[in-house]
Amino acid sequence: MSQEMTGKFFSIQQPQGVKTVIYRIDKLAKEYQTPTLKYKAERVVSSEEFNGTFTKKTFFIDFPEPTGENLVILSFSRDKVSVNMGQLKDDKIKFNKTQLPIQFNTLYSETPMDFKDFKYTQNLARSITIIDPETAEEIKPSLYLDETTNEVKGTCRLQPYKSYFTFEIR
Repeated sequence: MSQEMTGKFFSIQQPQGVKTVIYRIDKLAKEYQTPTLKYKAERVVSSEEFNGTFTKKTFFIDFPEPTGENLVILSFSRDKVSVNMGQLKDDKIKFNKTQLPIQFNTLYSETPMDFKDFKYTQNLARSITIIDPETAEEIKPSLYLDETTNEVKGTCRLQPYKSYFTFEIR
C-alpha cells in the first residue's frame, strides 16, 4: 500500500544572514478553545538549499485547507525582525492587509529568567511562541502540571543579555 503526501510546496530566496520561518495559524476545534485561546500556531516544515549569496528555502504545508491557510512570515536578520501576514490559497501566497489576532513582543533580561505559566489547551496547543532571533529556533518549554488549577503549563529558561522574539495568538 502506498502512502500519498497531500500538500503544497512553495519556495523563497533569502540573502545570507536572513533566516525566515513561517507559521500556519489554525483555528482550534471548539472543544479545545478557551476564552483566551482560539487559535494555534504550527511551524511550517522547511528545507534549505544554498546557492552562492542566497539560500533557497522550500516550505511544505501538509493537508492545506481548501479555503486557504493563514500564515505568519517572520524574517530574522542581524538587528531586526520583519513580520508579514499572508494566505496560501490556490498555489499562491497573497500578503494580507487585514491582521490576524496576534501580538508581538521582545523579551530581554540581564539575569537568567524563567518565562513561565503560559497555559496549554487539552491538545497541548499554546498561545505564546518564543524564538531565538539569532538561530530562528523556537525555545521549547518544559511542561508541568499546575496542581492548584489542574492545568498543563509551560516554562522557558531564557539566557541573560540576550533578546528573544515572542508572538501570542489571541
